Amino acid sequence: MRAIIAGCGRVGAQLAGALAADGHDVVVIDKNGAAFDRIEEGFSGETLKGIVFDQATLERAGIRKAQAFVAVTSGDNSNIVAARTAKERYGVERVICRIYDPPRAEIFERLGVTVIATAQWTAESVLRLLAGEEERIEGTVGTASGDVVMVAVRVPATCHGVEISALNRPGQSVLAAITRAGNTTVPAAGALLEAGDLVHLAVERGSLAVVRRAVGLLGEEPA
Repeated sequence: MRAIIAGCGRVGAQLAGALAADGHDVVVIDKNGAAFDRIEEGFSGETLKGIVFDQATLERAGIRKAQAFVAVTSGDNSNIVAARTAKERYGVERVICRIYDPPRAEIFERLGVTVIATAQWTAESVLRLLAGEEERIEGTVGTASGDVVMVAVRVPATCHGVEISALNRPGQSVLAAITRAGNTTVPAAGALLEAGDLVHLAVERGSLAVVRRAVGLLGEEPA
């Protein structure tokens, strides 16, 4: 794969080294030549000093032959312009763009560019660590802020032999897997939930509170 990385900060340098080490054809672009010093010794790819969204620079980087383009400069505007140029003008198949502002990230992902919303991802990573194993967000699916959230929740002690259908709520949640006694499996039809199970759910983001409450009430008698 020929990959072009726009920006040679810490992320760009690390990504360039990893891709090159895996045998990919890598070109790194940065307007500051000193930035290339961040790349580890032995880097087998190319470095190119220039503006990441400048078409002449992109042509010199071989963008017409590239299968991947990653924009990870420190500026949202530079990343957006570079990513859209790669996608729309040159038809690069896989384009990834780092954005710090989540609302803007959603807009540009709908234009066909895969967006990493740094602030959103960082916040949710911290929340996962703070929550521990009893309840944690494991990832998101959809636009940059994640329209659907993958969440793990512990089944309460009140639950014994409750059918998995109790957590399949149309428009809100789907039970994807169960971790029990250290083993994680996709449940068969008619499987039963037991106290202590860790259930992995795909949940519509706006329904998180409702679904968490539903798990907490498993096994309790209706009021």
